[in-house]
Amino acid sequence: MNRLKDKVAIVTGSSSGIGKAIALRFGAEGAKVVVTARRMALCEQTVAQSAKAGGEAWAIQTDVADERQVERLIEETVKRYGRLDILVNNAGIVAGGRLAETTTKSFDEVMNVNLRGTFFCCRAGFTQMKRQGGGIIINMSSVAGVQAWAGTGTYSASKHGIMALTKSLADEGRPYHIKVSAICPGSVADDLVDASPEDILRSEKIDPFDVAETAVYLATLGKYAVVHQVVIDRLGADW
Repeated sequence: MNRLKDKVAIVTGSSSGIGKAIALRFGAEGAKVVVTARRMALCEQTVAQSAKAGGEAWAIQTDVADERQVERLIEETVKRYGRLDILVNNAGIVAGGRLAETTTKSFDEVMNVNLRGTFFCCRAGFTQMKRQGGGIIINMSSVAGVQAWAGTGTYSASKHGIMALTKSLADEGRPYHIKVSAICPGSVADDLVDASPEDILRSEKIDPFDVAETAVYLATLGKYAVVHQVVIDRLGADW
């Protein structure tokens, strides 16, 4: 416990799912957590749940597809806490379908949130971390970011793009003590964050808190250690 004591962390998309699990685990480890997503009411629920467990959290509404809102998120975090130690770029949407049947509107929606949103957050977060002398950025990709299947083209393209951003930014961040990593989960029971462990087990999907523990691991590595990519797959996956 308290492995992240007094660290300031932003977790995007933390109103539900994997992001909420990460926010709760970071709070349990002593971090000051900025909970952010488009749905403010659900963000407040995450804050309340974290506080009930003894964590410190604060909510701010943000649409990561809007670069000005992302810049405000970083600015308000630094105004409140003085710095930004950890940025988890988790916000994203899922859309499937064969490429020949995918509309331009659907393609753009996925790219705007998943790829452009991650880019906006990385750019703003990196700028602040460079200014303060270091930090940790964790981007949420997917097994679809290292592989692709029929019907996953748009989503997979966005997640492959996140992998490219991660690798490039990791190289750029090295001189400034900024570590950048990607987590690539498979099928996660992200709608069961508040369910019992038995319910999650019965779903035969990955426990969202296993992904959260991976984020804690990446955020607590030693000063000179970095893991660039972690793939978390479902037991028995056939690829």
